[in-house]
Amino acid sequence: MTTDDINIIHCSIDDVGKCLPELPVYIICDRNVKDIALKTGVKPRATLEIEASENNKTISTIEKINRWLMDNGADRNALILGIGGGITTDMVGFAASVYKRGVRFAFLPTTLLSQVDAAIGGKNGVNLDSYKNIIGVFRQPEATFICHEALRGLPFSELVSGSAELLKTFIIKNKDKNYEKAVRLFSSMDPSKDDALMEHSGILGDLVTQAAKVKAWIAGHDPQEKGERMVLNLGHTFAHAIEKLSEEKISHGQAVAMGIILAAKLSERLGTAKHGFCARLESDFRACGLETDCPFPIHDLAVAMTKDKKAESGIIHFILPLRIGRVEIRDIRPEDVVRLLEN
Repeated sequence: MTTDDINIIHCSIDDVGKCLPELPVYIICDRNVKDIALKTGVKPRATLEIEASENNKTISTIEKINRWLMDNGADRNALILGIGGGITTDMVGFAASVYKRGVRFAFLPTTLLSQVDAAIGGKNGVNLDSYKNIIGVFRQPEATFICHEALRGLPFSELVSGSAELLKTFIIKNKDKNYEKAVRLFSSMDPSKDDALMEHSGILGDLVTQAAKVKAWIAGHDPQEKGERMVLNLGHTFAHAIEKLSEEKISHGQAVAMGIILAAKLSERLGTAKHGFCARLESDFRACGLETDCPFPIHDLAVAMTKDKKAESGIIHFILPLRIGRVEIRDIRPEDVVRLLEN
């Protein structure tokens, strides 16, 4: 697979229907964004509204979706359009991948986090006993529609949470100083304004486009996450452990921010990043409204990390930031992480 196989379409919501192939379409959407489904111009055979929560992101929900598809006559020519945030697209992509051994699907992500990360790259899955994405497949959607107006009306906290994935992307690859642009953007937004996004929609739209290109380029060169694509997990090994221990009370974006800071601290302790780099990231993240202090001891995180899907034979593939725009993959044992970070 190449980057060209990842089809990202930038368009308005009402043009989505025009861009889909002439196939019977079944819409599955987060019940909170059902109004967006009505604006797409798609005339679906049937529509299913789901609860998009981590607790509902399970194999039993996939069974219910597959049963709904079967009850509504979906055959192997069907196309499933998933509309919602990352939880929705993860579940829809997985359900479509296993229904009748795989039918086509497409995404219309409606959160910042999903537009820059979750809905791009072909990773689809569900949780197992609250461990993140343990059951899943690699399979590309027919298209991912990036519609910037879908972000209008998002709570400010959702934008801030999504900013963590945007910043993560540019820590990995910082073409045209997009990291610095993103920090300036989010640190200048006024959370008290209902139209905070509208004042900056043009700049945010450009940054989302650039982040999506970075994700698509990396995923296109390593579709099965055998090597290079692992860098996209920057902060996520820590983040998944934080989410697990918080019982999902800490959002994914906030957990990723905390995880990146822990990864930067680990990088400094190993001598791969210069002293002061972690402090710079902490200052930038806080200016953007992100939490940086992990509330759990490193010993507890280490126990959860051993059950992460990236752990192999007692080794975890950590992504260490070296500086803005460069990261590296380092294999480290959890006990060594504890030793390096416990003080």
